[in-house]
Amino acid sequence: MSEDRMIKVEEVESVEAPPKARVADVETAPETMGEKLERKRDYLDGFLAAKPAAVEPSAVGGDLYEAVVNALKDIYDPEIPVNIYDLGLIYNVEIDEGHAVVTMTLTTPHCPVAESMPAEVELRVGAVPGVGDAEVNLVWDPPWSPENMSDEARLELGML
Repeated sequence: MSEDRMIKVEEVESVEAPPKARVADVETAPETMGEKLERKRDYLDGFLAAKPAAVEPSAVGGDLYEAVVNALKDIYDPEIPVNIYDLGLIYNVEIDEGHAVVTMTLTTPHCPVAESMPAEVELRVGAVPGVGDAEVNLVWDPPWSPENMSDEARLELGML
């Protein structure tokens, strides 16, 4: 084994403790309230000056998208006292140049509102300002399950 790769061990009786830093050791004049406030402003300037990233109105989080989601939250399942969005019946919402496409399901294929619910969704989404026309795609795969529900819906139904 070469000499530069050897591990050397040295035993010592004691080690001197490193000096402790103390606020009193700093030799500066006390900070005035105005200086302290200015220091805090400097700290917050970057944070307060930052603007949120612009969100396209039809993208998730945009105004138009949120208006469509709010319209969906106004539609309630007649058998379960929870709106269809929180119930997890809405799988997807896409908006492209005023054309909204909602992909949804129902709790079961034999649901009593299987014929009327998609039409109501189309009517309500189409009535949102900024949406020119709405289309509803009713799908059965994947099938709806209680795991699709939001925490708010579970709380409302006593499942939490």
